[in-house]
Amino acid sequence: MKNKIVVLDGYTLNPGDLSWDELNKLGDLTVYDRTPDDGIIKRSLGADILFTNKIALGEDVFQKLPGLKYVGVLATGYNEVDIEAAKKRGIVVTNIPAYGTDSVAQMTFALILELCQHVQRHSDSVMSGKWAESVDFCYWDYPLIELAGKTMGIIGFGSIGQKVGDIATAFGMNILGYDKYQSDQSNRKNFRWAEITEVLSESDVVTLHSPLTPETKGLINIDSLNLMKRSAFLINTSRGPVIIENDLAEALNAGIIAGAGLDVLSVEPPSPDNPLFKAKNCIITPHISWATREARERLMKIAVANLKAFLSGKIINRVNL
Repeated sequence: MKNKIVVLDGYTLNPGDLSWDELNKLGDLTVYDRTPDDGIIKRSLGADILFTNKIALGEDVFQKLPGLKYVGVLATGYNEVDIEAAKKRGIVVTNIPAYGTDSVAQMTFALILELCQHVQRHSDSVMSGKWAESVDFCYWDYPLIELAGKTMGIIGFGSIGQKVGDIATAFGMNILGYDKYQSDQSNRKNFRWAEITEVLSESDVVTLHSPLTPETKGLINIDSLNLMKRSAFLINTSRGPVIIENDLAEALNAGIIAGAGLDVLSVEPPSPDNPLFKAKNCIITPHISWATREARERLMKIAVANLKAFLSGKIINRVNL
């Protein structure tokens, strides 16, 4: 008898440009683009295998699904799943590590470069006719900033943080790194480990690449922001709750820091009254750093490989050991 496989929220991974065929070969597959909270149990009944991206699965769900054996998280972060509750019930939970390293690092620099060069704003001004009306051969409406010689502080120096460091090196930047686990970085001549307070106070750009944990939630608050240079930029492509958003809006509006580039917010989709929407020099994108087609293809392949390994009794990428 085939395993019943249910994908609860597959649209963001595959809005139609990828294929579910390889997953379908592993069982009786049903894919839902989105699942409302009140539909989770109904759609999951009888499932042996569940896949979720951002649908929360806790003890209240697991106790109503006695046949559930496996939960595959279609992302690297797995804070939406109560992994301890799953473990108690013998449910294996896996995630998708390292699929988006290049894409997230690329997005990090897209945000940084927009803050430094204001490409879109200058392009908009040209299209509105300002250059055609200029008496000079060029103009700039915003400060233009060169990255070479500046210091980048990277909080969270895992695979993504290290890739960001590689790109920063290509730009001629110096790097301060913070991570709970300090790997060997002796190959980097422009790098040194530092405590968070030092990273914040000495960096021209601070970029966040930490997982969301009790220790990192609210890490960036008004006290930590006050440690930063008034000319510094803050970048977040990790998890929204690492930042207290009211504090960041206050810091931006008061000139405590110079700007921010964010691809994540604490609540997604956000409330229309999020204070950052009206904050000075704040760029916000809709959680797209992971979403290049190339990264999503890798994610799909790893999700299939994770399930194949589970079905063969050789579990990989388990997060609730």
